[in-house]
Amino acid sequence: ERLITIEDAAELQLQQPHVGRLETRPPNVEGKGEVRQRELVKNALRMRPDRIIVGEVRGEEAFDMLQAMNTGHEGSMTTIHANTPRDALSRLEQMVGMAGMPMTHESIRAQIASAIDIIVQTQRLSDGGRRVISISELTGMEGNVVQLQELYSFVRRDVGADGQIVGEFRATGIRPRFAQEAATLGFHFAKDAFNPQVPL
Repeated sequence: ERLITIEDAAELQLQQPHVGRLETRPPNVEGKGEVRQRELVKNALRMRPDRIIVGEVRGEEAFDMLQAMNTGHEGSMTTIHANTPRDALSRLEQMVGMAGMPMTHESIRAQIASAIDIIVQTQRLSDGGRRVISISELTGMEGNVVQLQELYSFVRRDVGADGQIVGEFRATGIRPRFAQEAATLGFHFAKDAFNPQVPL
């Protein structure tokens, strides 16, 4: 299985046997020689990888990343800065629009809904720790809107004497649509994996 990573500065230390690492490059003092993320995503597709990991999408390369996710590169992933999973979808839609392709908002949203299965949100909390606070599943389109359902969330309980936030990660009670497909691939969830009464 061949995996390609694309980053501004190569930081990911993946332990798989077949990993290709691509890195952006700023222009030189004469303004030449720049290698942008969009060019790297396009080149990565020519290498016929199984998965592509883009360190962070910030602009027009989001279009090429979506195309990759929609053309057989399942398991690909990227990061995006946003306040909520819904905001992440809005930002992604804006960035895809920056590519200048003749696409309506509706077709961009349909591509997003088709390409992305899961949004994992991390957040730096007031105690300085970074936590996963939400895992949401995209379930398709309803009319003109991409549908999201939250599967897990971090529930804050208290603040300890040392300022540490006390809480737990809990299921919302919704069983994800991908559970059946995961089972056909040999991934089986525990009996209480989606039980909101059982802390993880």
